[in-house]
Amino acid sequence: MADLFIEQAKQYSEGRPSYPEELFQFLASKTPNHDLVWDVGTGSGQAAASLAKIYKNVVGTDTSQKQLEFAPKLPNVRYVCTPPKMSISELEHTIAPQCSVDLVTIATAMHYFDLPTFYQQVKWILKKPSGVIAAWCYTAPEVDPRVDSVFGSLYYVDSRPYWKQGKDLVDLKYETIDFPFEPVDGVDHNGPFEFKAEKLMDLDGYFTYIRSWSAYHVAKGKGVELLTDSVLEDFEVAWNADGKSQKIVTFPIYLRIGKVGLSN
Repeated sequence: MADLFIEQAKQYSEGRPSYPEELFQFLASKTPNHDLVWDVGTGSGQAAASLAKIYKNVVGTDTSQKQLEFAPKLPNVRYVCTPPKMSISELEHTIAPQCSVDLVTIATAMHYFDLPTFYQQVKWILKKPSGVIAAWCYTAPEVDPRVDSVFGSLYYVDSRPYWKQGKDLVDLKYETIDFPFEPVDGVDHNGPFEFKAEKLMDLDGYFTYIRSWSAYHVAKGKGVELLTDSVLEDFEVAWNADGKSQKIVTFPIYLRIGKVGLSN
């Protein structure tokens, strides 16, 4: 996964949305203790920065050192570049001891993971029975019908051959992803629960978001420019139709959340 985000790390940090406060307050309400979070696939720290406002300590890990360079430096956040695979002993040495983590978060990254191996690590490192795992993703951004129509053609048709395996899990809102965890207190299922992120963007910022896609850079490496002159023109016409240069772009978010319980 790290190779996908080396070239566009700066674009990723600038173009991707922050996650809403409501999401983190919901997570905090489901963890009895707020001592330690492991934010896996932290990227440029979008989730870690918000978690650090609620939890005493956050360990943000990613396989891309380039991504981590753009993460915000905060006194209670420790960033670690990790290999794609870690043994339990490496996990203990690098992240935290067994049964010591209150919350494991994965923000728009778990569809890339080797889930059976990762879940073994999660069950080993989370406190029992109250430790919580929370994984979320966001789907296609929503602007208005005109812009969304142009985007749909680009995303669902033109870019489709260049996405890595697992992207379908995102399009299906993580509903079908394997998630073998008990419901947290107060709810009777483990999701997905819906939230939304909003980001004020001009058209250049919107293009920065598109150019941060892994699929955009995979296509570029194969000599294919997804944002052709024709596509750019279609976006410009749609974006400027209402005369407003800045727009609220909404990213629907879908959360799976569960606890390890005593049986895991």
